[in-house]
Amino acid sequence: MRFLVLGGTGWLSGWVARSALSAGHDVTCLARGQSGPTPEGAALVRADRKQDRPYTQVADDGWDVVVDVSSQPGLVRDAADALAPTARHFVYVSSGSVYADNHRLPAGAERRVLPPLDEDVLTDLEKYGEAKVACEQHVLRAFGHDRALIARAGLIGGPGDKSDRSGYWPWRFSRPAAPDGAVLTPQGQGLDSQLVDVRDIAAWLVDAGARGVSGVFDVTGETVPLAEHLSVARDVAGHSGRRVVAADSWLLDHGVEPWMGERSLPLWLPGKEYAGFNEVRSTEAQAQGLLLRPLADTLSDTLQWELERTSTERRHAGLTDDEERSLLDLLEPAVRPGDAAPG
Repeated sequence: MRFLVLGGTGWLSGWVARSALSAGHDVTCLARGQSGPTPEGAALVRADRKQDRPYTQVADDGWDVVVDVSSQPGLVRDAADALAPTARHFVYVSSGSVYADNHRLPAGAERRVLPPLDEDVLTDLEKYGEAKVACEQHVLRAFGHDRALIARAGLIGGPGDKSDRSGYWPWRFSRPAAPDGAVLTPQGQGLDSQLVDVRDIAAWLVDAGARGVSGVFDVTGETVPLAEHLSVARDVAGHSGRRVVAADSWLLDHGVEPWMGERSLPLWLPGKEYAGFNEVRSTEAQAQGLLLRPLADTLSDTLQWELERTSTERRHAGLTDDEERSLLDLLEPAVRPGDAAPG
């Protein structure tokens, strides 16, 4: 089949292009060619989607599958409108951030989505969910529900994850900042984690797109208690030092950010308002062929990628070595026997 990947030189779109090539499809990437190399075997059509008429070279080519991952409503609308007359199927990667409520919900409950972003351009990341809703609506309007697949992805991780959310913990356990090998972790009692490997979601998007699967799907990894996730990260890193566990309230009081960003502990998401965030099931996507590899495989492969990065490359999530040591120095005098035990 003939795949048109809008992008193909970024992280997720690059894995989609590689997956399609591995499955024996013909792949064309429409991109500026500035974000990275086109996967070997794919054709490149150079175009800037922000400029006028970027689809003139591809609009009449009768693509079997078009794949888009953009979060910019104007770009997605223009692509869908330009390609709908001739393309067979449109696959759009949305996000679980479209949901209006992340509290725990009764089984089978319908989840409300946020109102769509009115603007064509997403400028405030606080409106990311609203922008994705607008993108979904543009795709469904242009292609209809029978020719479109909307994949509401959970947290995507794996090799190449420069957000540092999936790679931070195996990386930190592999190179502790403290002289004695101690690593600071959140208590996170009752908290879960959920991570879908970028290679798994890419393979499913290609397979489902080729089969003409339509509808709206949650595409998430298995729900794993955060404590178990950290234990798996520790195991793949071969860490044998202490895990110094800090109460969630202590971390918040000392300026540690949840989830992502600078001075953060990635994947840690305290707060009742997020109680259901990591409990979204991908049951329907799995019924349509989504295969999920073990978490240990994802974290092991991500660690190998992490160790190949340059030491001077700026990290986008986690604690710096100095921040980690400083927090450990503050916490350790208050630790009582049993509070900082191995494992």
